[in-house]
Amino acid sequence: MSDIPGDLKYTKSHEWVRVNDSGTLTIGITDHAQAQLGDLVFVELPEVGQQVAAGDSFAVVESVKAASEVYAPVGGTVTGINEKLADSPELVNQDPHGEGFLVTLEPAEGAELSSLLDAEAYIAVAEED
Repeated sequence: MSDIPGDLKYTKSHEWVRVNDSGTLTIGITDHAQAQLGDLVFVELPEVGQQVAAGDSFAVVESVKAASEVYAPVGGTVTGINEKLADSPELVNQDPHGEGFLVTLEPAEGAELSSLLDAEAYIAVAEED
């Protein structure tokens, strides 16, 4: 079974969210998702300052198998991107919940984190794949 840290929130479309002490969110794709995709060869990230709406595609990850869109778990403003991925997209495969994160986001006022899945609920989603 994939690594599914208990301190993160998840989406049914295989993104994870870490709530930082500052109130910002760090977002990436799950270990399960990167394993399904295979070796990543390119990651297209949004611009810093870009507004995203919950459920909208905001990034693309490309592997030797396929390209896959990444969806915003909540709405907000992109405050940072993982610039290391431009030269090392494989970081997503090696450490999807750490060095392989995609972006940081300032959530929009009233952004609903309660709609995200906990680890236990995400395990059930991942097992369906």
